[in-house]
Amino acid sequence: MPETVWDIRGVLPVTSQTTAPRHRATVRATHWMTALCFIALLLSGLEIVISHPRFYWGENGTVLTPALFSFPIPSSRRTVPTGYGYVLPDQNGWSRYLHFEAAWAQVVVGVWYLLFGLFSGHFRKNLFPNASDRSWRALSTTISEHVRFKRPAEADAWSYNFLQRLAYLIVVFVVFPLIIWTGLAMSPAFVSVIPATASVFGGRQSARTLHFLLSVLLLLFVLVHVAMIWQAGFTRRVGAMITGRAEGKP
Repeated sequence: MPETVWDIRGVLPVTSQTTAPRHRATVRATHWMTALCFIALLLSGLEIVISHPRFYWGENGTVLTPALFSFPIPSSRRTVPTGYGYVLPDQNGWSRYLHFEAAWAQVVVGVWYLLFGLFSGHFRKNLFPNASDRSWRALSTTISEHVRFKRPAEADAWSYNFLQRLAYLIVVFVVFPLIIWTGLAMSPAFVSVIPATASVFGGRQSARTLHFLLSVLLLLFVLVHVAMIWQAGFTRRVGAMITGRAEGKP
């Protein structure tokens, strides 16, 4: 029998032959479905931005009104002046269709994950910070380790640290809901039924701008997430999210 060494947080025992799953099947399934939806939303969203690379604030915004900010890139529509003598191929049709379908798929996956997290105790056990982590000393230690790019200890494969938990909580309960909300606020049909969906942001164009900024924030989170996985051991961490095992190759 291998010697059992408990994680400093007392979450799970770490052994050389751990059999308990690091990630539950529902967590793994929703993770990879979210990844696929994110890729579809990212690619289609980029094409939508190219069709009109200008952002406004308020209810209305056109090429005849001042932009809050814009990107100096050629557009895929001749009606949008960008200063370039050419336009890019118009991919607005399929990109909007894919964006719409992937968004609703993500909503379904998100609701599934949310219900699972609430009723299984996943949020309480794995995302909400432990009492031992809610101290300035623990927080400063975690930040110092991240700044120095210190490779995580073996025990960390079984639990998230304070910064990871905080980041996941913000993404799950703040960023994702706001992205969905601002997305619905850009829909004339939805806003006609619930006008407050857009008016709370100051108008549909404000919602579009916030939707874009939140998407950029989510993209930055994903990039940091992947970088941290690579630094911690890409094969083992990805394998854990595929098979559920925290150690060994998938």
